[in-house]
Amino acid sequence: MTDRKKDHIDLAFRSQTEESLIDGRFYYEPFIDSHPKKELKPFTFLGKEMRTPIWVSSMTGGTKLASKINANLARACAEFGMGMGLGSCRSLLDSDKHLRDFDVRHIMGLDLPLYANLGICQLEELINSNELQKVSDLVVKLRADGLIIHVNPMQEWLQPEGDRIFQSPIKSIKELLNHVDFPIIVKEVGQGFGPNSIEQLLKLPLQAIEFAAFGGTNFAKIEMLRNPEVEVQLFEPLAKIGHSAEQMLNWTNEIVENSKDIKCEEIIISGGIRSFIDGFYLMEKSKLSAIYGQASELLKYARESYEDLQKYLYTQIEGLKISKTYLKLK
Repeated sequence: MTDRKKDHIDLAFRSQTEESLIDGRFYYEPFIDSHPKKELKPFTFLGKEMRTPIWVSSMTGGTKLASKINANLARACAEFGMGMGLGSCRSLLDSDKHLRDFDVRHIMGLDLPLYANLGICQLEELINSNELQKVSDLVVKLRADGLIIHVNPMQEWLQPEGDRIFQSPIKSIKELLNHVDFPIIVKEVGQGFGPNSIEQLLKLPLQAIEFAAFGGTNFAKIEMLRNPEVEVQLFEPLAKIGHSAEQMLNWTNEIVENSKDIKCEEIIISGGIRSFIDGFYLMEKSKLSAIYGQASELLKYARESYEDLQKYLYTQIEGLKISKTYLKLK
């Protein structure tokens, strides 16, 4: 105890905080409860019971590190009761060469949500070639609960080897919904959706929408970094276009309040979620059932060792427990 008190004295002057650093989103109410003792309360999302409201946002596949990363992430899902979206499964449509990189159901178990992932361009191609059965085969092959469609026109435009979209993504998604009997999630890839796109998606019978908002991994910017050619760099202003997760949530809440024909009732809030405090704030603010997703933050730990990822998630869960106990939204 003497050492602890000495530490407090020695560190007191170094731990001064400015008033401007206060997080103004919350009321801190220290009198209303004791320290949390139990685990987070289980809840149903995407039709399955989860224990932690963190979604592993779609990341990688078909690279040397992919197998290790996805295995670590799936193991964490099993331990902490989270759900997972796989990276683009395009390579599995015609070959099982990279199946091992994506095949994580045996690690996660059957009780947690796992979703395959394809791009809007691949969906359009499959529709035009009358090969939508390949989508169903993919979901079965991975023992997934459903499919994520990522819509990324900005990335494809900036990518020299990128594909082109020839019909409205909403039309392709409607055609998919008419042909399959498993759940569909639609997401962006780092720039988010504007209010008109959100409203159109909310009126479709989707299982969920994932924001993938501006502020997290920006794939349009990644393409700028990958390609130093002058012609590509001239498109640099487009990499700055997008919407934040909070901005998108405000639009979503407003649409839900003012529309009677909402069919999609779950959202995954992702894009710029740095820690549990951001996730907690946005989930509490949402008028729809919501969890929050992370990609780069989880990737940072998953590519090293499982123990690093495990420690990170443990702190996030403890932070969520404290937040739920003592913080109230303003």
